[in-house]
This record gives sequence, structure tokens and C-alpha cells, in this order.
Amino acid sequence: MTPPSQHAYPAHWEADVVLRDGGTARVRPITTDDAERLVSFYEQVSDESKYYRFFAPYPRLSDKDVYRFTHHDYVDRVGLAVTVGGEFVATVRYDRIDARGMPASAPADEAEVAFLVQDAHQGRGIASALLEHIAAVARERGIRRFAAEVLPANNKMIKVFRDAGFTQKRNFEDGSVRLVLDLEPTAESLAVQRGREQRAEARSVQRLLGPSSVAVVGAGRTAGGVGRAVLRNLLDGGFTGRVYAVNLALPPDLAEIDGVPAVRSLAEIREPVDLAIVAVPAERVPDVVADCGEHGVQGLVVLSAGYAESGPAGRERQRELVRQARSYGMRVIGPNAFGVINTAPAVRLNASLAPEPPERGRIGLFTQSGAIGIALLAGLVRRGAGLSTFISAGNRADVSGNDFLQYWHDDPDTDVVLLYLESIGNPRKFTRLARRTGAVKPVVVAKGARHSGSAPPGHAVPVTRIPDATVSALLSQAGVIRADTVTELVDAGLLLSTQPLPAGPHVAILGNSESLGLLTYDACLTEGLRPLPPLDLTTSARPEDFRTALATALADPGCDAVVVTAIPWVGDNGTTESGDGEVLATALRDAASTSPAKPVAVVHVEIGGLAKALSAATTTAPRRGPVPAPPGEGPAPVQGVGKHGSAEAPDVPSADDARGVLGGGSAPSAAGASSGDSGMGDARPAPASSADDAGGVSGDGAGGRGSGAGATPAAPTPGRIPAYPAAERAVRAIRQAVSYAQWRRQAAELGKVPEYDDIDESGAAGVIERLLGAASPDPRGVGLGDDDTRELLGRYGIAVRPTLPAPGADRAVEAAARLGYPVALKTTAPHLRHRADLGGVRLDLADEAQVRTAYRELTDLLGAPAELLPVVQAMAPRGVDTVVRAVIDPAAGAVLSFGLAGVASELLGDLAHRLVPVTDREAAELLRSIRTAPLLFGWRGSAPVDTAALEELLLRVSRLVDDHPEIVSVALEPVVVAARGLSVLGASVRLAPPPSRDDLGPRRLPSY
Repeated sequence: MTPPSQHAYPAHWEADVVLRDGGTARVRPITTDDAERLVSFYEQVSDESKYYRFFAPYPRLSDKDVYRFTHHDYVDRVGLAVTVGGEFVATVRYDRIDARGMPASAPADEAEVAFLVQDAHQGRGIASALLEHIAAVARERGIRRFAAEVLPANNKMIKVFRDAGFTQKRNFEDGSVRLVLDLEPTAESLAVQRGREQRAEARSVQRLLGPSSVAVVGAGRTAGGVGRAVLRNLLDGGFTGRVYAVNLALPPDLAEIDGVPAVRSLAEIREPVDLAIVAVPAERVPDVVADCGEHGVQGLVVLSAGYAESGPAGRERQRELVRQARSYGMRVIGPNAFGVINTAPAVRLNASLAPEPPERGRIGLFTQSGAIGIALLAGLVRRGAGLSTFISAGNRADVSGNDFLQYWHDDPDTDVVLLYLESIGNPRKFTRLARRTGAVKPVVVAKGARHSGSAPPGHAVPVTRIPDATVSALLSQAGVIRADTVTELVDAGLLLSTQPLPAGPHVAILGNSESLGLLTYDACLTEGLRPLPPLDLTTSARPEDFRTALATALADPGCDAVVVTAIPWVGDNGTTESGDGEVLATALRDAASTSPAKPVAVVHVEIGGLAKALSAATTTAPRRGPVPAPPGEGPAPVQGVGKHGSAEAPDVPSADDARGVLGGGSAPSAAGASSGDSGMGDARPAPASSADDAGGVSGDGAGGRGSGAGATPAAPTPGRIPAYPAAERAVRAIRQAVSYAQWRRQAAELGKVPEYDDIDESGAAGVIERLLGAASPDPRGVGLGDDDTRELLGRYGIAVRPTLPAPGADRAVEAAARLGYPVALKTTAPHLRHRADLGGVRLDLADEAQVRTAYRELTDLLGAPAELLPVVQAMAPRGVDTVVRAVIDPAAGAVLSFGLAGVASELLGDLAHRLVPVTDREAAELLRSIRTAPLLFGWRGSAPVDTAALEELLLRVSRLVDDHPEIVSVALEPVVVAARGLSVLGASVRLAPPPSRDDLGPRRLPSY
């Protein structure tokens, strides 16, 4: 057996995991230094649990046991421990065995596995998480099956194995249950793993947003400063739980601050504390974290600055903050955060630097920037919008947008998710979660730092190499609504939160301004909508005329949405009047509430009080659920603190003329990053500047009036209608809703990844292993030669037309005769590959004479054969030249791309992208989503090409890179698609050691 000293400690097995109750724990290999921890752990296990583990009374571990359980070779004998606060709370080990159940080494591929969980930590999902991790370790070491002996009375352990989703066999022998698990991941095991991940991460966020007690660490004796400001905001916001002020510098005789208990340390608090707001200088944070951890605090919101945004030393300080907090089972929002808000009546938490929380509503808002968060809050409040929850996460070293997507997916108080991101730490996971959440409620994303090529200061995340256009395409694939600006983010959010989803792109336009109607009509055409002829009510139209026209438009079965345009009207005496906005708002609300449920948006100019009246909800009932939410307190200005405590917000114009929404009611049923800009300092919260164009929109609020696309509309109820100061903004929001509704309808019809009988997965794996084994070590990988490329692709049914080298004219003639005329003569030099425009390709050569003439012209024009590397290839049937590529991005994963070859893709960037694996439905969408797609379907009388063959090729390439992570790039160019069939004329493949695919492995928190 291999001595342990020959195997290095496998640090990559270490992982932080979120448990069922939302707390965190660390999984790591057991080492020889863990003897005392193991003995202490075992002493705290009950006699019953020991009996279940050893099938006999076993009160203590012998020295031999301790040695055996702490000495492993990390191949045939492996032990993992779960630690909280540095101490063991659970262990698992496997021992490789042969067919007789005796200790063995490779190639034996079965192992015996056993678990032990401390009684105080049972029921937290620890054994399930450990099974995921030990199974991944075993697969890495060539083990394919686990065997376990379990006493029949040990129902908890039997359930862990049974519910894991692995293929398993069970039988009863010698008084115990023997289980054998096949460790190959299955669709069921992956679904189980992701379901547990969602519930655990959602629970961890819930603990942060719904605490029953909060301690503000750093609240000073005198007014002013960040800690005192947060304490004041908590109290003024009406937090329903207990609040404590904590400051090490407080004098012993000071018992209260602002009417709440004041202490020097959490150890002085005799009751549990769920959430700690940390507002102390960065150098003091480690002591605070330790104090919180020892007291059993569940989560931290760290407002302190001086972390990764400040340089390498701060980055390491940030990593240590996360390591220390997780060691105690705590999660962290921040550092450099602005805070969190939860408007639920049972909580009323304003643990932020915003002194006035927003009205209660149905929007969940996450930002990675304090300044943008201030702007968004100010704009939403001015326009009468309401939020369910708000999070400004700063450097988001731990809790990220992914965690909140997990939470909002099931949150009954949130109907629309808005995210402002400057970096995406795990794009693969983000797109998966966004797709899942988008199937039940809209997800709108505005992304900053799109073109910088690097993460913002403070964001220690992998940097994607794919361009922003590709990122946008991948977000669209996941159903994410992409907003180009913060203004668009809120514009879309307000429409989606107050209006039902449109059934189609047909838009009715009505109003009392012909010019404004024409502008709206043009904007609809620009956005790809289908506007109906505008209805001009003339400038003499009164509110009752608007009511009648809107009701008529909504009743029209050919109308899917309505834009109402309004300017001051001409009164009876012939003078222009701005009128009473409340009167017009009431008329529009009445028409909308008594008509079929369709989205309505208002574009207005200089009508006093209209926007404010539209933003006043007549009800705040949620879209679904029996109990309507209580009305909010009304809009109020929001204040905040910027970076290092200074008041900071984007300098944007006032939103006074743009705020407003018409209504509340039951909204559309849906099926169903960055530099933290806020930090520590002595400055006090100051009023934020106006923020319409940075986040202002027509209002938000409680739901719209219907049940969404494809569903039977709910009975309409009076509610809010969004108002916009410009036609373009209203129309773009409607177009985004139309696109999202279409995605929802398509997503309801799940595609599939087809199986092909001629795919030889194991044969391809053998080719890859052989080629990588023969190549010299190079982290950039190795490019395959033509023969190896053709062999590998052939294993997946992808045939590449053969080419023969032509180092001279005579060899070119021989190659042509061998392949059969007509042939093509082309160069393969890297600087001339795929450059027909430079004259490096000669086509339709019908005989020897033409081959020799073409060869001479080629070498005379471009250079010597040794430089050009000419080849001869048989002519393919005429068709459309396309290109198919797949690349592995270190952050996003495998991306499949398609476009037309040549100018369209290279100069115009007309490429479409999808994440791998691609389904049959996505493959069909992929080739139809490029701008030049009409060329594939018979443009201007040309013959349509064989798109079915092209879709199959895309699916085969997707399968190839998905099955074999060692393939880091594939390029098929050109692929000539004819009326029947296609021909792959050129191909290149690059291999490299397989990258880590965290989203497919066992659950783990990111470590940046």
C-alpha cells in the first residue's frame, strides 16, 4: 500500500458549505494533526450514535483507532471532517476494497464508506453535504461505487443514502442493511444537489434579512458616525426585534444609547443575537468577528471600508474576514457595504445608511455599488415605487447576487428582481439560477464595468475573457432582461411589477398629441414592436375621453399593450390647461381596472400632479397570495453615505417630472458588482442628489392587473400604472416585457439534448488521453494536427473533408487525381487561413492544367510553398459558408457560437452564442438569432439550406465539449451548408488539462 508520505495534502478538497439551516461549515481532509480534535469530537457523540457507527457499544477510541482515523494516503483511504469554529462536528471516511471486501488498491473501484455526525448537529444536512464531497473525492481517485452497512434502526442514515439520487441497490443480510451506490452523477442526483443548495442558500439569506435581534457594533456615544446613523435608522424604521448598541469604548456606567441597551461586548448580552452590523475600522473587525462568533451570531453586515478596494493588503484582509466568519458558521454581506432593508411588516428592518426606507412593494433590489444603490432608492421613492427587500453588498466577498436569486425565487413578497452588477463571480451558476428564477418572475440586470476587461476594485473574482455582447447573449438565453443603463433597469422593473405580461407585440397608441403619438409609433418600430395607427384624441380631449379610448383599446383583441400619451389639453375657454392630474389618473385607472388585463404605460408632458397621482396605489395586494399587503407610508426622500462616509450619488437630473405609476393590484403572474461605494468614516448621512436618470422611473408598487402571458387573466383590480417622461423609455420597457413574455412561453417547452447512436464517447476519451499524455506539459494546451482533429471529431459523427498537402505543383496534381476533380487549392498558413479576399483560395479546378496554373499564380502572388503550406481539397456542394466555434471561458464555462463565415462574423460581429450543453430548441434558436439568418432560409429567391443538418452539427459539437472538458476550443470553418447536407472544410481543436467546473461538483461556497 502506498505510504501516506508519498501523497501531498489535497488542499483542493477543502470547501465551505451552507447547511440546511443557513449556517456554514468547512469540509476538509483529516490530517495527522487532528488526533485531539477527533478524540474531543467522539466524546461528544451519544452512545446511540456510536452504536449505529460501530454496531456495538464503543465508549471511546483506542490509540490504534485514533491513528487509523487520522492517517490516510488520500487515495485508497480518505477521511473528511466537517468543522465549525475549528472543531469537528462530523466525519466521513472511505476505504477501498476488493470483491471480497478486503483492503485493496487501484484498479479496485469500490470503497466502504461510514459517517458519524455529532448529535447536536444532526438534522442540519451535514451528512448529505459530506456524501456529495466524499463521492467527488472517490470519483477523482477512480472509485465508482460506495458500499455501506447500516443498522435497520438507523433511519436517518438510510434516508441520506436513499435521497442522494444516485443509482443504488439495497439488500438485508446478517442483521444489517447493505447499500451499494453507483457514484456516477445522474440527472436525479444533480437535481437533488441543486435543490438542497437552493434551500440552504435561501435560508442563509433569510437569516440575514429577517433577524429577531440586531447588534450595531461601533455605535458611538455621541450623534454622528456610521454606527450611530445605522442605529438611528433601525429604530426610526420601526424594527420589530431587539436592538443593542455595542462599542468597546463605552464607559461602564453607560447603560443605554438612543433608548436601547448599550454594552462593550456581545458577551455582555444575555440573549441570542441574530445579526451584527459592523461599523468599526477595518483593523478592529477581526476582534468583532470573533466576539460575534463566540456569541453565536448568525450573520454580519460589514460596512467597514479598507478591504480589497484598497489594494493587495486589503484583499488579503478581506479573504481573512470571510475565512474567520465562515469558521463560526456566519455569512457576510460586504465589506464596504451600504446595508440591507426588509420592508415586511413582521420585520421592518432598515440596517442601512438610508434613513428613510422605501415604501413596501414587490421589487427585490440588489446592487454592488453604494452610490448606485442610493440613486436607485432615491429614484424609486420619488416615483412612488415600493420594494420588498434591498441589499447593497459592496465588495460582496461572501453573500452575492447568486444567493439572493436563490432567496427571491421562492419569496412570496417579491415579484420582480432588479440587479445592478459590476462583476459576476460565477457566471455559469448565475445563468442557471437566473433561468430558474426567470421562469417564475422577471429578472432585470444592469451591468457596469462592461468594457473595462477587469473586475472593479474590491471584487476578487475570475475575469471573463468573452466580450460583453456574448455575455448579453448568454443572459438572454437564461431569460434575463438586460438593461443598458440604470434608468432602463428601473423603467423595466416598474412596468413588470405593476402590469401583466403582454401576449404579443401589438401596441395601441392613443393620446391628445398627434406629434407625441407619432414619436411613440416610431419608437415602437425601432424596438421591433408592431404599433397600431395612433389614435389622436385632439388637444380638446378631456379625462373621460381618455377613459373611453383606453377601455376600447384594451378590449380590442388585436391589441397586446397600450401607450397613453398626454399633454396639457385645451379648456372650454380655448386656453391651455394642465388640468388636475388626479382626475386623469383616476380615469385611466378606471378604464384599466374594468378592461381585459393588458399592460398600460403613460407618456406625459407637463401635466401637474399626474405622475404623483399615477404612483398612488389604490391597493398594494400582491400578485398572488390571499392576504394583501398593507399600504405603505408614501414616498420620502432617501439619504445615504457614499464611499468613506461622504455623501455620494451620481449627479443626475431631478426625477420630479418622471415619477409616477398608475396603480397596484394583482400584477402579472410570472410562471410562477463591484466596487462597494459605501464605507467607514466620520461623515454623517447627507441627502442624496436627485436620481431620475440614474434610477428614477415611473413608479413601482404592488403588482399589476393580470396573470401574465399565456394564462387566464385574473379579475382586474385598480392599481398603479407606470408613467414615463419620454416615449422611448416607455416603449423600451414594453419591448422588454414582450421579449420576456415570449421567452417564458418558449421556456415552458423544454428542449432536450438528443442522443446519437454513432457517438463514441469512450473512444474520444481515449484519443484525448493519448494526445494529452504525449504532449509536453503546457497550461495553454496543445493544438491538434489535421489527422488527430479528424479522428477526434469523427468519434462524434463530425466528418471533416480530407485535405492533402501540396508542397509542389506535382504533388498538387497527384492530390487532385487522388481526391477527384473538381478540387480547391488553398493556403493554410495562419496569416492567410480563411482569407479568400487575399487570393489564397482557388476553386473549381477541373483538370491538371488548371491545378498547375492556379499553383503558379498562388506562389507568384503570395510567396513560396514553404510559407503558404498549400493543400488540395475536393470541392463541396455549393451553399452558404458558416462558422461553428466552441470555447471554454474560465468564468462562464463552455460557450457555443455560430455565424456566417467571413465578413459577417469577423467585421460585423454577427455571431450568436449559447451556453453548453445546448438543447435542440436552443440549437434552432441559435442559427435563427444572427442578423444574417435570412440567407439560410432562401433570401431573395435563393434555395433554403439544410438547417436541420446544421442544427445537428451544433448539437454534436455541444455534446463533444460538454462530455470532454479537456477540449478547450473547437473551430469548424468554413462549414458549407447546401440544400441537402453540409460539408466541414476546415477544423481545429485545442486540448488542455480539464479546468475546474465548480457548478457541476459538490456544493461549495466560492473562495476568491
